[in-house]
Amino acid sequence: MSLIGQILSADDVLLDVEISSKKRLLEEIAQKVHDARGIDKESVFDCLFAREKLGSTGLGHGVAIPHGRLSGMISDTIAVFLRLKEAVDFDSYDGKPVNLVFAMLVPENAGSKHLEVLSQLADVFSSKTSREALLAANNAEDVLSILIQ
Repeated sequence: MSLIGQILSADDVLLDVEISSKKRLLEEIAQKVHDARGIDKESVFDCLFAREKLGSTGLGHGVAIPHGRLSGMISDTIAVFLRLKEAVDFDSYDGKPVNLVFAMLVPENAGSKHLEVLSQLADVFSSKTSREALLAANNAEDVLSILIQ
């Protein structure tokens, strides 16, 4: 199984989420992590927001991978995938709004596993066919299948 499949389940996939801004998107991710894992949502938001201040994690082509190190709260990588109903501005390098989002939180002492996950995600998201399939997917299981191919 791919590393993506090890950290993301169908329960972590949200489809056609209505979001109005980048900040609201990060808040939604924090809420999802809180609801699913009981982790303090303000800490999750602050972690993701701090990383975005360093530079946008918008890759281009409608894709963003917000991520960060969450100190002292998790022992393994946490991931959430969101497909937005309407794309939002994410300060991506190509200037295009984002509608496919893979968020990832790693422990403070994370090794290189998350870098391998980012590499796998880059491969998936660099494919126009994969991006189109993610946009057309009917359910979370289909999304997961596309991401772990």
